[in-house]
Amino acid sequence: MKLMTIASGSSGNVSYVGNDNTTILVDVGITMKAVEAGLNQIDLTCRDVDAIVITHEHIDHVKSLGVISRKYNIPIYATYGTIDGLMAIKSLGVFDYNLFKPINNNTTFNVGNITVNAKSISHDTNDPVCYSFEENGNKIAIATDLGMYDDMMIDFLSECDAMVIEANHDIRMLEANPLYPYILKKRILGDRGHLCNEACGRLLRQVLNDHIKYVALGHLSDKNNYPELAYEAVKQELAGNSFSDDVRDFGLCVAPRSGNGNLIEL
Repeated sequence: MKLMTIASGSSGNVSYVGNDNTTILVDVGITMKAVEAGLNQIDLTCRDVDAIVITHEHIDHVKSLGVISRKYNIPIYATYGTIDGLMAIKSLGVFDYNLFKPINNNTTFNVGNITVNAKSISHDTNDPVCYSFEENGNKIAIATDLGMYDDMMIDFLSECDAMVIEANHDIRMLEANPLYPYILKKRILGDRGHLCNEACGRLLRQVLNDHIKYVALGHLSDKNNYPELAYEAVKQELAGNSFSDDVRDFGLCVAPRSGNGNLIEL
């Protein structure tokens, strides 16, 4: 099984998960041209995509869903609430409703030979989820837009071999940002907003295992975070963990806000 971010940030999010037989996109929050360019770098195109799984209806996760679905007729998996949200976004245009494959949160389904698990998350949309993917004993998870986490989220992410996990903002940068009104700061910092760097590190510490190979910090704000800051904050939270004193042993890195991250193959 393979994992690669194509974009991961507050302005757009797309990830590729797949194997030799199945290709899945998690969200399509950038232009179709940029999605195609990302796939082309690993010798794929949108015509190879077997499914698009959507986490929630915010535009930085669905920007090109309309145009891609109309051109390539790709099945779209999303919760019923998310589908309702998508249908209300006029900029996405008209959908062929037959492309939607409605799912419930906290459920499991298959795309090709990959088992997909949808987990309810705390975010300010209709019915948001994050996803994990399993095949041949390997497990990958993509968990962003987490206003908070609990024991069920820790269980959901446990035993992962690779993951993308949210480190959205530095609290001090956000609080001091004169461009962000109070109501927006309150939303981001709330239980239905986003995880800060330190919270990401605390969550990650609880899901580490002795076979994890790759951890990408994702969905970084372009106004309230820096890649180096996120990396160091998470690194500090992981100090003294039970598995390794060197975060490079976990493959810790920061997913690029735009452009492909590393292609990981399990």
